[in-house]
Amino acid sequence: MPHPPGKPPGCRPYRVTDSAGYLAGLWSIERIVIDRRTEMEGSFRGSAEFRAADAAGAAGAPEGALLHREEGQLIWGGRTYPATRVLRLLPRPDGTAEVTFADGRHFHELDLRSGDWSVVHPCAADRYEGRFTVCSPDEWHLQWRITGPAKDQLLQSVYRRRVP
Repeated sequence: MPHPPGKPPGCRPYRVTDSAGYLAGLWSIERIVIDRRTEMEGSFRGSAEFRAADAAGAAGAPEGALLHREEGQLIWGGRTYPATRVLRLLPRPDGTAEVTFADGRHFHELDLRSGDWSVVHPCAADRYEGRFTVCSPDEWHLQWRITGPAKDQLLQSVYRRRVP
């Protein structure tokens, strides 16, 4: 699955009118994790669910927020680890959204209306460069390039819609 930074091969951006509405539901995830400094490669397989935060019991979540929860197995260095991540999506009337960490701190803006969105998030001395590409109603790709004094990593993920 690894591909060079940029648009995923064979994926032409697919426009959506509502970023949060598009993401709502259950997705499978396949992710490649590459550490360019150590030349190690690992993988993550799991699922992501975007659902109403109030239905998920997320205390203090703003009205209309979606809880984005990922869970699965990370294979790294020949070992398997459980892995989870929780974010919030705060939809806006114009079809964009704000993505926050579970504790409400700002992470980045999200605008999938053109089918292609790039974002930069500074995190202490590190720089996270993300690219979201919607390929179809049922598939989207996310790439994070992380650089900093101690990091040089590439994470490439493919999300495919699952029918419950």
